[in-house]
Amino acid sequence: MSGRSSKPTVGALPDTTVESPFVPVVLTWVVWSLFAASVALLIARSRIGGPWEVPGVIAVDGLTVLMWVVVTFFSGIVHSYSRRYMAGSEHVTKFFATMFAFTASVMALVAADHVALFGLLWLAMGLAMATLIGTVSGWNQARAAAGVARRYFLASSALLGVALTSLWWATGSTTISGIGAAADTLGGPVWLVAAGALVIAAMIQSALIPFHGWLLSSMTAPTPASALMHAGFVNAGGVLLTRFAPVITVDSTLMLAVVAVGAASASGGKLLKSVQTDVKGKLGCSTVGQMGFMILQVGLGFFGAAITHLVLHGFYKAYQFLSSGEQVEHTSPSETTEHTIGGITDVRGLVVALLTGLGGGVVFTVVTGKGATVDSGLLLTFFVVFTTLHAARSAVQHTSLSRTARYGAVPLVFFPAILVYAVVYEGVTGLLAVGTATTELTLLHGVIAVGFVAIYVAIETGVHEHSQRLYVALLNATQPSSATVLTSTEEYNEY
Repeated sequence: MSGRSSKPTVGALPDTTVESPFVPVVLTWVVWSLFAASVALLIARSRIGGPWEVPGVIAVDGLTVLMWVVVTFFSGIVHSYSRRYMAGSEHVTKFFATMFAFTASVMALVAADHVALFGLLWLAMGLAMATLIGTVSGWNQARAAAGVARRYFLASSALLGVALTSLWWATGSTTISGIGAAADTLGGPVWLVAAGALVIAAMIQSALIPFHGWLLSSMTAPTPASALMHAGFVNAGGVLLTRFAPVITVDSTLMLAVVAVGAASASGGKLLKSVQTDVKGKLGCSTVGQMGFMILQVGLGFFGAAITHLVLHGFYKAYQFLSSGEQVEHTSPSETTEHTIGGITDVRGLVVALLTGLGGGVVFTVVTGKGATVDSGLLLTFFVVFTTLHAARSAVQHTSLSRTARYGAVPLVFFPAILVYAVVYEGVTGLLAVGTATTELTLLHGVIAVGFVAIYVAIETGVHEHSQRLYVALLNATQPSSATVLTSTEEYNEY
């Protein structure tokens, strides 16, 4: 068997410029027009500034226009991709209408200032995504997956409703901006209920452990819907906590708890991914881990880093999902495939990766100033170093160049990448109305860092594979709801 095998194409691919129905064409054009307008507004916002608002209803700030650009770009890509992907489906018009409704609800959400409007749009966003997951209504599995997701999203909306009602009760304000202005007066049981409900609502929406079941059960969704979900929808948790940053930064203990749940999901996602065998399942577990990193950055008080992370993760995950079919072919088995379990045998490559990671941390510190003092910025820089080290080691191991070329190319590629990341982080932070809420380092911060390194080393060296009990526990944790599993190829036929 060869490493790459391909099946002959049956018939010609449809010409989307000729055969596309009216609705997909129009909505795709509208979304790209919204993207162009959003870019213009972002430029204007960065130069003009000042309040853009309808008092008591909407407030357009830097986060709003940035998310408009991100959401419309990803939505435009998915709309364009879907014109061919959904060609010939009897559900094409419903799919495009729902996808556009989802895009519109997200754009309105990030501009909403009134708490009731924000809550209703949060609910609408979740219901639209559940509809996309269950697009093929003729599949029992698709209906079941939509039902699972809908229950999670309704729970998230209910918790958000509790949080918003509690904040209105505590501050007397019906706007998010008003609640933020009165944050200094918050405290006591009412604040604790509101802040806890906000964090759990964000965890559900971002599929953090133990609320990741809806995400791993959503694989019946059309691939474009999965791309929109993983690139955009799950990021809503980070946007929610950033929008209510003045509320969750009232107490450092809560911030520490946010760090803990983010770190648990970041490391847990990597463990879950290690037992997955299918492409989309691996991507789903990867999203669980990446959303954990995003929430962890919120807990450290670096909201700009969290927003930067969700933007860059969105680009990466949208590409990964839209090219997931190609990955199946790329990873098909071959007689020459080399498989090694654990073991770090390339010592020189490991040294190159380690030095690249440390150098990346230095670049990040020089540009942003984070990590220069003993506070939560040091832990943020630690994770930058760790992420760079991991990416550099993967490049050294898997790039099809000679060893010498790989050793020399890795630093040349990664140092500019870290520089770009640091510059983007600074730019995003400058756009946000909320500042950095740096916290003091505690023993728990150190335990989290050590535990994360230990889990990573265990996975990379294969230590975790020696425990059958752990393997079974991880495998069970990655299983979708049984009612959502397609068990025969005949069930893939939507007709």
